[in-house]
Amino acid sequence: MKQFILFFALTILGAGSLPAQKTGWTLDKAHSSIGFSVRHMVISEVTGNFKDFDISFTSSKDDYSDAIVDASIKVASINTDNERRDGHLKTDDFFNAEKFPLIKFKGTSFEKVGENKYKIIGDLTVRDVTKKVSFDAVYNGTIKAPWGATVSSWKATLAINRFDYGLKWNKAIESGGLIAGDTVTITLNLELNKPSA
Repeated sequence: MKQFILFFALTILGAGSLPAQKTGWTLDKAHSSIGFSVRHMVISEVTGNFKDFDISFTSSKDDYSDAIVDASIKVASINTDNERRDGHLKTDDFFNAEKFPLIKFKGTSFEKVGENKYKIIGDLTVRDVTKKVSFDAVYNGTIKAPWGATVSSWKATLAINRFDYGLKWNKAIESGGLIAGDTVTITLNLELNKPSA
């Protein structure tokens, strides 16, 4: 009898009273990238990317204001188109890929701050250091793909001080400044797919 009353009550209230189910999106790695840039010799810039990463993205609202984002990056997949430099970046001077194989981001909030603009706040872990950070994100739109899936596109950027995370290598140049700058800008370009219903 109690089960019947519960069922009847839920029917009267309607599905709208139940929490909305979160939709999981699948990362399209072939059309996504995680890149970074850092000053070199003060006057120029070096860029690179990570070849191996994974991102989970779930949301139940059309405006994505309740979205949850988690990411992991394999440090050993770092690529700056220079084998010697990549090898140095994997050592204890920088990431120590052997001891700390993953860079992790765990989202805590996803806040809409303007037209197609969001703040993605969460905990970023590099080596053995975790700090709260805020990505500036732009929602590029959602379309229906020819094969039936729904495709959503995002770009997010973040600037961090590498010394805050133990990426400690430091060498000054005679004219002043560091060979490798202290600020690293991280840029995510993401395509996410949702299968057709």
